[in-house]
Amino acid sequence: MSSLSPRRKVIIDQDSFGPGGSNLQAILMVLQSPDIEVLGITTVTGDGWVKENTAHALRLLELTGHTDVPVVAGATYPLLNSEEGTRRWEALHGKLPYKGAWMDRWPDYNTVHRQPYHPADSVPPLPEGDPETAPAAGTAAEFLVRKVREFPGAVTILAMGPFTNLALAARLDENFAASAEGLVFMGASFNPIVHTEDEFAQQFIHSPRVEFNCRFDPEAASIMLRAGWKNITCVPLDATVEPRLTEELVARATAADTPAARYLKKFAGHGFPMWDEIAAAVLLDRHLATDTAWLAMDIATDQGAGYGATLSWPPGGGPGLGEPDVNVVRAIDRARFEEMFVALMQRG
Repeated sequence: MSSLSPRRKVIIDQDSFGPGGSNLQAILMVLQSPDIEVLGITTVTGDGWVKENTAHALRLLELTGHTDVPVVAGATYPLLNSEEGTRRWEALHGKLPYKGAWMDRWPDYNTVHRQPYHPADSVPPLPEGDPETAPAAGTAAEFLVRKVREFPGAVTILAMGPFTNLALAARLDENFAASAEGLVFMGASFNPIVHTEDEFAQQFIHSPRVEFNCRFDPEAASIMLRAGWKNITCVPLDATVEPRLTEELVARATAADTPAARYLKKFAGHGFPMWDEIAAAVLLDRHLATDTAWLAMDIATDQGAGYGATLSWPPGGGPGLGEPDVNVVRAIDRARFEEMFVALMQRG
């Protein structure tokens, strides 16, 4: 990018559970990019409750020198789906391997270390230390609408958690999506293939069309997709489940003593798939994708066994209920991605 070129404006919408892990490492990648101006981070319940996620995001900014970026808390609960409703669904259709903030117990195969199950308004002491800064006033939906109005046609939304905030913004302002530059989101699942049967494969091996971000709030995911964006790029499980954050990759990325590298070295989620990091990388480098497909897309919102599943058709071939044609990233250049990740973590 030329030094005279304006930086791209981005809002990150994220269930920023941490410390470290895919959620916060993806945020850190975008913050570290010299080509991007992050207008703000909007948080939502997903992997953890929104109050806790907001605290993790604020602390990330403090530890890595990005406190000029506002963090705005968003939705605590999905539009219609609920913890109790999910448990009743499971009684009829079988257990979901992963339920994010609603996980009251973990299966035997789990290797993830988390705070014990707790209610939405409780924020346990953070392992990385509690933040000294506070979130910005207002709600995430209001912030999203306000910033897109402030910079019409110039703001890209990078969404990497459940999509409740975006659905609320779309209902708050019917021109919200059309006024943005576009949407890049991590979510959905088509036909993911991995060569392991570890705990992460358990999340979709028997239900390949179900992905957590869309399943947690299916109604919001459908509203988001139908909101009228100029362009949508979907980074699904298919492109993100195989690359892992290995010890070797962490060692390369933390060879330089920068704030980002220090954060990664201390809190890296070793062995995790790099779900959100790959979505962030696709936003940063459109040439990263090696296999893409245009598909008409929606999310199932009926309360049956397929609730929250990814629906797709050939372009323009859906039922005609507002489902958009989406650019789906099916594979990425892994070596190019890892080089980008290392370079961003080493940037001072």
